[in-house]
Amino acid sequence: MIALAVTIALAFVGYAAAYLNGLRLAQRSERLSRVNRQLSDFYGPLFAITEANSRAFDAFAQRNVRPDGRSPFDHEDPPTEEELAEWRLWVTTVFLPNIRTMRDLVVTHADLLRESEMPPILLRLCAHVSGYEITAARWEQGRFDQHQSVVSFPSQELADYAREGFTALKEAQGRLLGRRPTV
Repeated sequence: MIALAVTIALAFVGYAAAYLNGLRLAQRSERLSRVNRQLSDFYGPLFAITEANSRAFDAFAQRNVRPDGRSPFDHEDPPTEEELAEWRLWVTTVFLPNIRTMRDLVVTHADLLRESEMPPILLRLCAHVSGYEITAARWEQGRFDQHQSVVSFPSQELADYAREGFTALKEAQGRLLGRRPTV
């Protein structure tokens, strides 16, 4: 009788251990799946586009610097018509498509945010894009009285946000895959 009770108890303990282990593995698999989606559908593209846009802007700034080393937009002498035309070209072909893509990532993949609420930096990005869309629409009408968005681009803050999110998720992904942290 004792042997039967011990056998039943061991079977129950084995079943419970197998169930709990399966549950733990399923939860880990779900966490890994979410981290992978966050990386592939939001933070990875946001980081890549933010970096590409920043490098394109740096190239524009270097190419269009005034002889005293300052930007035409950061100067006591207003930009010339040629400088403004070059700016419009870069905005419409490079910068606006990039920031629209960033905004679209925020709008379509908000469920992948690490935070429980929408970060203010992402709301500012969306407002910046809307401001540039109206400016670009004026340009299409031949109205060149405005050349910037009514909301400034949160360049450094957005770059930091994208980099920090991407890096943290890559580390989490490595842990979930059982990789040891690199020094």
